[in-house]
Amino acid sequence: MPMDAELASWVALTQIPGLGDEGLRRLLKAFGSPELVFAAPGHALRQHVKPAVAECIARGMDDAPLGALAEWLAGEGNGIVTLADADYPQALLNIPDPPPLLYAKGNRALLNRPCLAVVGSRNATAQGMGHAESFSHAISEAGLCIVSGMAHGIDAAAHRGGLRGAGASIAVVGTGLDRVYPAANRELAHTLASEGLLLSEFSLGTPPLAANFPRRNRIISGLSLGCLVVEASLQSGSLITARMALEQGREVFAIPGSIHSPQSKGCHSLIKQGAKLAENAQDVLGELSRYLPDFPVSAVPGAGAKPPQEHPLLAHLGFDPVAMDALSLRSGLTIEALSAILLQLELEGHVAALPGGMYQRTV
Repeated sequence: MPMDAELASWVALTQIPGLGDEGLRRLLKAFGSPELVFAAPGHALRQHVKPAVAECIARGMDDAPLGALAEWLAGEGNGIVTLADADYPQALLNIPDPPPLLYAKGNRALLNRPCLAVVGSRNATAQGMGHAESFSHAISEAGLCIVSGMAHGIDAAAHRGGLRGAGASIAVVGTGLDRVYPAANRELAHTLASEGLLLSEFSLGTPPLAANFPRRNRIISGLSLGCLVVEASLQSGSLITARMALEQGREVFAIPGSIHSPQSKGCHSLIKQGAKLAENAQDVLGELSRYLPDFPVSAVPGAGAKPPQEHPLLAHLGFDPVAMDALSLRSGLTIEALSAILLQLELEGHVAALPGGMYQRTV
């Protein structure tokens, strides 16, 4: 099926070499639409873009790459949202550099649902992934859509939690939507396409280039009312997302962790700089409720619930990593007894085994 002429002109304009989003927005402001840009004479175009770019536009649209895209658009749930469309995310219109168009696969209605970005380390701890999934589930159940980047670790856990709730989840990726990266998240990507939404500003066939991932972070934060950082080292790319959220006027939240964990240092740094400390989902929802007058904070899953009775060993274990010998001294239990109890607690998700024979409480 041939592509709609208006949509084809949008796609063709985004693929002009050397134009870039800023130049494209200048042309749209000057001429009104991509079709009128392609119809403009070269001398008029040169007033707004470099001569080489103007010359490329004046040669007209290149229809050759559009055939494969038309075939992709015929697939279930596939579409393109442009700045001219009514369902373009209103939140992105409020950032300095909104993408001219977005490739989408899944439920486009999520684009204008209130959202929260949840990001963190790819090399996350079991505790961090548990926090990401449980926070995201609770916040999604309360009605917010969870936005993340489908990376290993915290991102994947956040998507899983979001998809379990009523708000669902959006993954903003750094490749074309005809690719899944990382490949290990293929099953998650299929679930997001059927139950949530996959989103990209990059054309089909775009590989996982390193420069694309920091760039897509502005969309993750831009779609959202706030950004929750679960775990992050001081060099984590998640801190880039948090910085962009601040620059865009969004709220920033961070979950604190052990003072001994490198994966907590980025979160602690954010808190020192003014990010809001988040110990539970209600800490996040309470802050965001001012943006959502009818937001049912009291409906957060688990709000007011009585906590389950803890195993006595958890009081001796604590949240900092501890070796088996030290735990034996604290608890008075033999190594054999501890091994059996720790295995049971690990299977129940209360304890994580760490490298070097260390153990850490996770809940």
